[in-house]
Amino acid sequence: MAFTADLHLHSRFAYACSKNLTLANMVAWAKLKGIDLLSSADFTHPGWLAELEENLKPAGDGGYQFGGASFVLGTELSCVYKQGGRSRRVHLLVFAPDFETVHGIREMLTGLNAKLNGDGRPTVSASARDLTARLLDIDPAIMVVPAHIWTPWYGMLGSKSGFDSLDECFGDMARHIHGVETGLSSDPEMNWRVPGLAGKTIVSFSDAHSLPNMGRELTIFEGDPGYRDLADGLKDNRVVETVEFFPEEGKYHLTGHRKCGVSQTPGETDQTGTRCPECGRPLTLGVLHRVRALSGDEIPQDDGARRPYARLVPLIELLAQTLGKGRAAKSVGLAYRRICGELGGEIQVLAHAGFDDLERAGGEALAIAVTKVRDGQVQIVPGFDGQYGTVRPANE
Repeated sequence: MAFTADLHLHSRFAYACSKNLTLANMVAWAKLKGIDLLSSADFTHPGWLAELEENLKPAGDGGYQFGGASFVLGTELSCVYKQGGRSRRVHLLVFAPDFETVHGIREMLTGLNAKLNGDGRPTVSASARDLTARLLDIDPAIMVVPAHIWTPWYGMLGSKSGFDSLDECFGDMARHIHGVETGLSSDPEMNWRVPGLAGKTIVSFSDAHSLPNMGRELTIFEGDPGYRDLADGLKDNRVVETVEFFPEEGKYHLTGHRKCGVSQTPGETDQTGTRCPECGRPLTLGVLHRVRALSGDEIPQDDGARRPYARLVPLIELLAQTLGKGRAAKSVGLAYRRICGELGGEIQVLAHAGFDDLERAGGEALAIAVTKVRDGQVQIVPGFDGQYGTVRPANE
């Protein structure tokens, strides 16, 4: 048995997130995508928590059910504090085994003066180490996963406010951190280059702020979709496969300055320095630059922790490209729903459906596009400084 999980999600109560992020809509899109296990998201917000407690029913496996979909109780917390003479901003994914534990977490956060009725992703004035210790004091079954670890401003290893290692960030609590989320701008192979991440379970989730972005990155775990098997999957690296963005499509892959349209590879930054050659302002150091800075001279040997992964382009993007429309066009949305319905969900379409089925459901152009992406035949313009990159099937 195996289950497909997207465990970095948000509700309509989180800042800069779609008002359409309701439980019913999330379930409907999970079925379109082919996602077996969802995070409840934002369980610290009182309005959203009331909806969760009313609708989610215990499933008997440490998880919950609603509308035929499986859930675990999860949220994202933003730690903002000073350490080592620097301001730090680190986002953490936190998973709780039951609502009683959720209420304990909320009480602890209130004691730290966190505002829980504003952003569904509340800010906490506590270090990642201290917050982890407090969480485990509430319930040892709580799981903590550093989120999008390379994001410059809010990642554990980010260039703007992060650390140079997991141990530096978490100290004596590092042994309780079993997995890390790579984020859109890196893939597992980039993370394998970093000695400080050796032995950690590599997971990928969507960080979706809208329904169509659910499932743009996923992790497939061994077992059944529930809290118990998820905990074992993180602790013992029971990952079957991850589904990834092309990391170049992530909006912080290269170093650059968006306002001046400047983007650089790590080698170019080495030659010209870390200030914008156009205006002199500091460049935003990209994930690729940061990974190289924290990597050893040689790629670490396989320590048994590596798992297969697939790099895919979201179906909605391929449809927009082949139809010559914008992602938000009604015709694109209708085609997306029809194709997913006919072929068994987006992951099945992108990773497994045969050429003939793709052609029958979506036309020859889509079949060719999906096949090229699977084969790595793509044209890439990398993202930088908050600007997403583009990945398109290669021209003949």
